[in-house]
Amino acid sequence: MTIYQVDAFTDKPFAGNPAGVCILDEAADETWMQQIASEMNLSETAFLMRQDEVYHLRWFTPVVEVDLCGHATLASAHILWETGAVPAGDEVAFNTLSGMLRARRDGEWIELDFPVEAAWAVEPPKKLLTALGVKPLWVGKNRMDYMVELESEESVRNIDPDFSMLARISDRGVIVTSRAESNDCDFVSRFFAPAFGIDEDPVTGSAHCCLAPFWQERLGKKPLMARQVSKRGGLLRVSVERERSYIAGRAVTVFACELVEI
Repeated sequence: MTIYQVDAFTDKPFAGNPAGVCILDEAADETWMQQIASEMNLSETAFLMRQDEVYHLRWFTPVVEVDLCGHATLASAHILWETGAVPAGDEVAFNTLSGMLRARRDGEWIELDFPVEAAWAVEPPKKLLTALGVKPLWVGKNRMDYMVELESEESVRNIDPDFSMLARISDRGVIVTSRAESNDCDFVSRFFAPAFGIDEDPVTGSAHCCLAPFWQERLGKKPLMARQVSKRGGLLRVSVERERSYIAGRAVTVFACELVEI
């Protein structure tokens, strides 16, 4: 069995967010998939199995299965087209814990059709702001994450969270964002999920299901260019139409390896 490693939301290797992709011939044991994801030790490893005209897709971090993942979905579509499992011009449909998701090619970009996961304003837990060490302009929450708006891109880039404290907040993760100060994008973000075994995720497609409606409403334009300003970094194109988030990026296969049963 071949496992691929793909750098997603980038057009060059060793940037963006690495994801594992494993195409299964038959249903696999959940414990085994979690062990493989732990061995890969990436933000997410995707497991795909064809079911008629769609692919059943599950995502695992090194410690837990997740409901929604953008970069590993983008990586999965990239591998299906690259290996010829799906013809290059065809759309890919994924059956997931978050419903039916789709991917299509748009030149060098791959566009994902995801749900909108808009945040609503909340009173932030004291631990959240203490862990982040920030004074926010706005704090919101959706079914998965907190989102914190800061006053500047510099503030987002310089944040140094207390990960042990963040891990005790009972949600998937925390999105920190601001308007961009550079000319190549409209807004920036970072994403932290220590409770799920990921202190900082390099580029988080699913977080943009929350960021896209937030910034589209405030900036009054679409599509928007977004940059996740982690150490590896990544560039995304996002927009919202009819309660769907459209998240586009590029991908590069870094290596493929054969799984050997021991």
